[in-house]
Amino acid sequence: MNRNSVVKSIKDRSFKELCAHVVDDMKRLDVPGVSIAVWHNDTVMSAGLGITSVDHPLPVTADTLFQVGSISKTFTGTMLMQLAEAGKIDLDTPVKSYLPKFKMADSNVTANLTTRHLLTHTGGWMGDYFNDLGNGDEALELMVKSLRTLPQISPLGTLWSYNNAGFNIAGRLIEVLTKQTYEQAAQQMLFNPLKLSKSFFYPNDAILTQRFAVGHQKWQDGVRVANPWAIGRAANAVGGVVSTVNDLMRYAQFHSGNGNAIIERSSLLAMRTAQTSAGGRGDMGITWFIRQHGDVTSYGHGGATKGQKATFRFIPDKQFGIAILTNSDDGGIIGDNAVSNALDIYLGLVSAPVKTVPMNDASMAEYVGEYEYSLSRFAVVASGVGMLIHETPKGGFPKPESPAGPPVPSVRASFIGNDKFVVHDEPRKGEIGDFVRDSNGQIAYLRIGGRANPRIVTTVAQ
Repeated sequence: MNRNSVVKSIKDRSFKELCAHVVDDMKRLDVPGVSIAVWHNDTVMSAGLGITSVDHPLPVTADTLFQVGSISKTFTGTMLMQLAEAGKIDLDTPVKSYLPKFKMADSNVTANLTTRHLLTHTGGWMGDYFNDLGNGDEALELMVKSLRTLPQISPLGTLWSYNNAGFNIAGRLIEVLTKQTYEQAAQQMLFNPLKLSKSFFYPNDAILTQRFAVGHQKWQDGVRVANPWAIGRAANAVGGVVSTVNDLMRYAQFHSGNGNAIIERSSLLAMRTAQTSAGGRGDMGITWFIRQHGDVTSYGHGGATKGQKATFRFIPDKQFGIAILTNSDDGGIIGDNAVSNALDIYLGLVSAPVKTVPMNDASMAEYVGEYEYSLSRFAVVASGVGMLIHETPKGGFPKPESPAGPPVPSVRASFIGNDKFVVHDEPRKGEIGDFVRDSNGQIAYLRIGGRANPRIVTTVAQ
């Protein structure tokens, strides 16, 4: 059954309208496959649209397995909250108390880094480091040792910047405290009690016996399957969960409820309590991104692997959740649009347009320059009453030597005040970014895509 036929077969009017929007975006963006589910009150609606692979196509269903990427971090955070309840860890005690051989490049981080820093992305080092260290039980331990050379870009606890590598450490804490592998602990602590029967980690033969999606990237000559599929066992605590939209809706209901007798409701509420500002991404709870929609608060996380993008948000007060899993690098656009459309269709929540502030070349001068992090380099140039942001991917995922993916289109952006800006063009359309100043008031970072990219050049060729 093709995607248009799937939409026509949907009986529920709201879900049908939402899926019709998704199909329109799939056609426009050339995205092969999408799986989507919505939970509202007592009902979960789900559907599969499109195909699993352009090379070996099978219809996507609501039970097709996708890589959910960094949504996995919320599983890691939930497990650590369970361990905190059991008195096995204190979120504000230095990690070194539990991992005596732990070491980072910055001696202050080595001595004072806490689990709370890890779970709120405030460790301050260059956090986008990935490597495949094999499928043995020692993979995560080896990964944590390999982080010791990562450079510190901001003092511990002072700046929010998305930090993947922090969750390697968080996962290793779970292994040491439970005396199990991370995968065994996740199965016992979450997957089994929540009946997440379609949730796995790779390597796992169960994945190969079920329908699963492969990632895709869009190159000049068309859409291609993205390789490799696996991201390495050492990254399982960071982004290794393979799951379905139906399992994610059960997970949303769990986090919106009373803990299912495996965790106290107070711990779930603590995870949804703001710990620090995440800039344009709202507030950061314990692994959850917290956003306001008028008087309504949502909680969520996204995910990205090689050619797969995932979006997940829930609103406990409205008994609402949505998950969108896609097999394309452009799937994040579909996910963002689907969330906006679902909030409107189901809850009547419509985002107000942001008011932009015109800038001239003189006022833009202090922002112009080049900014670089581990996976990308950005050039900011003045353009009209705003700016153009050019991104150059550098590669480095899922291994340090992995080549860069397809070129990324430049985007226009306008200021909305207080060093903050809004992006006007896909794939970042609607994203709120900001520039962060140092203690002397000088622009030190461009924070976009959740990363605080240090400034490396103060001028750039037009």
